[in-house]
Amino acid sequence: MAKPVVALVGRPNVGKSTLFNRLTGERLAIIDEVPGTTRDRLLADADWNGYFFYVMDTGGIDPTKGKTQVPLSVGSKEFIQEIRTHAEIAMEEADLILFIVDGQAGITPADQEIVDILRRKQRKSNGKFFPPIILVVNKAESIKIRQVVAEFFQLGLGEPFAISALHGTGTGDLLDEVVRHIAEFGEDTEEDLSTKIAIVGKPNVGKSSLLNKLIGEERAIVSEIPGTTRDAIDTKLDFEGYPITLIDTAGIRRRGKVMPGVEKYSVIRSMNAIERADVAILVIDATTSITAQDTHIAGYIKDAWKSAIVVVNKWDLIEKDTYTINEYTAKIRHELNFMDYVPMVFISALTGQRTDRVLPLALQVQEERLVRLPTSQINRVIQIAQDRHPAPSRTGRSLRIYYGTQVRNDPPTFMLYVNNPDYAHFTYLRYLENQIRKEYPFIGTPIRLVLKKRRD
Repeated sequence: MAKPVVALVGRPNVGKSTLFNRLTGERLAIIDEVPGTTRDRLLADADWNGYFFYVMDTGGIDPTKGKTQVPLSVGSKEFIQEIRTHAEIAMEEADLILFIVDGQAGITPADQEIVDILRRKQRKSNGKFFPPIILVVNKAESIKIRQVVAEFFQLGLGEPFAISALHGTGTGDLLDEVVRHIAEFGEDTEEDLSTKIAIVGKPNVGKSSLLNKLIGEERAIVSEIPGTTRDAIDTKLDFEGYPITLIDTAGIRRRGKVMPGVEKYSVIRSMNAIERADVAILVIDATTSITAQDTHIAGYIKDAWKSAIVVVNKWDLIEKDTYTINEYTAKIRHELNFMDYVPMVFISALTGQRTDRVLPLALQVQEERLVRLPTSQINRVIQIAQDRHPAPSRTGRSLRIYYGTQVRNDPPTFMLYVNNPDYAHFTYLRYLENQIRKEYPFIGTPIRLVLKKRRD
């Protein structure tokens, strides 16, 4: 199940970015007294009491846009139209809405307009409205403001939660309410046993064309205009007896290249597609070779501990000689050196060249992800590795690994019992990972090493 998205919605200067930073535990959003400071969509991980979710800051609303010196009033038509767009997008993307108002300012016409927007966009399912909306009264630092919070019942959104995002007052109770809603979402009632394969990459590399070729029909719209696909589209198929769910996604752009409007929120769906996938197919455009954005997306995949294959598309457009494919392979390997275990295939989604290799390779990678090695084999590899290359000393002390075992697969995770985890250097852990891969390659699959201090 993908992590739920909790969106922060409200007019400018009510404290959305401050609350964003409070919930995520990081200073990721720019905070300023000037309304409309946050001009980009922000998405970050958060957790509370063992529940994990995304927090989405729906900033970018600038009431002074196109004007000079004198800000527009919060009730102006220009402001309402802009906040309407962001509120509607949030309703489309989010699983839960935190509607934030300013306790010091009281209820404003803009607040009432936003409530109307949110109400109209809610969908009714199983007798409940979705997404749920929690009313948050921010800047309630003083006793006087907390005493008049009841006035916000007029908005018709139920009990308001009085908080101070700046000082953290009341945010614990708010988070309790957030996870109560998240817990109600639950897992899907029917267990999906299919292998989930997400097709990801920057815009216009041919993801939708590849999807259509793999399933043999025009399931996704194909266009030369970058960013055509805005939704994460699921397609179920049976491939040689194996149930598969293919997830086509919107292209992931660099944050600075994300266009205003709906497109910048489509990145959330791509991130969630990676999150719920077993295997990610990273599609690269052969005509541009590998770019910084390709490596950025590969980093997303690795951070999510997902298995992957690299598909180099538009290979039919490249002038080739005997050495071309080796040169391309070497360059991609160099740029993706942090994922050197990932297999590669060169295709043309347009002509169908080698597209028949993509799904078998993805399924092979998924099988590797589920492999479990016996403890005796793991300890033999660890012992040989230490004998050949002892861990370097740090402050006169060296890491010593006593024994190890594989505690889980999906992804393969190895628990190593050591004298002190603080003595480990990431280069030595990388060395150990390479030694394990020599014993068993785990093609296309990340390996997680967890160090634990052995008790005496």
